[in-house]
Amino acid sequence: MRNTIAAWLIAVTFGGNVLMAADSGWIQIFNGKDLSGWTVSTDSPKSIRVEDGLLVISGPRAHLFYTGEVANHDFKDFEFKARVKTFPKANSGIYFHTAYQADGWPRKGYECQVNQTHGDPKKTGGLYGVADNMDKVATDGEWFDYNIRVKGKHIVIKINGKTVTDYTETPDAPHLRPNSGRRISSGTFAIQAHDPNSLVHYKDIFVKVLED
Repeated sequence: MRNTIAAWLIAVTFGGNVLMAADSGWIQIFNGKDLSGWTVSTDSPKSIRVEDGLLVISGPRAHLFYTGEVANHDFKDFEFKARVKTFPKANSGIYFHTAYQADGWPRKGYECQVNQTHGDPKKTGGLYGVADNMDKVATDGEWFDYNIRVKGKHIVIKINGKTVTDYTETPDAPHLRPNSGRRISSGTFAIQAHDPNSLVHYKDIFVKVLED
């Protein structure tokens, strides 16, 4: 009971930016009503909006960065989960260990791919440009579960409970180079609007901070 009360108090303390904190440690960071706790990049802000309780991603390139109070939007070891629905020829992505950037493709952090039928052959569940998945693991028009877990240098991406990517960053990883932002560090999350022909819906976005 004491732990339950403590979790409830955490939720209340965060106010409108956080909807729930349960004993399991999961905290909801998208409230389904507006973009409280999030900041849209300036390149094409109309590409990201909230409609009927859903986060709707549609339009030219833009990124939605979590800038809320949970962990001061600076996550190192965590689990992230969301429900995602793509539409035909859509492309999007979920970044982690990134930082707010006013425009352009985020230079910091890793991107987890969201794509079933877009022309890009790199499909949902891959770690973009690092550990790509070339196989279709979800279906346009159907909600699917997207889970990302980072602990130390170890990254696991699951789609509908099935592991698609299991990757450990090593010092000699070919994508690493001096001043490269694409590496394990810490940071926030971002959701990508990729191009004008892409439509993707997100909901039930949660994070859990993992303790040492």
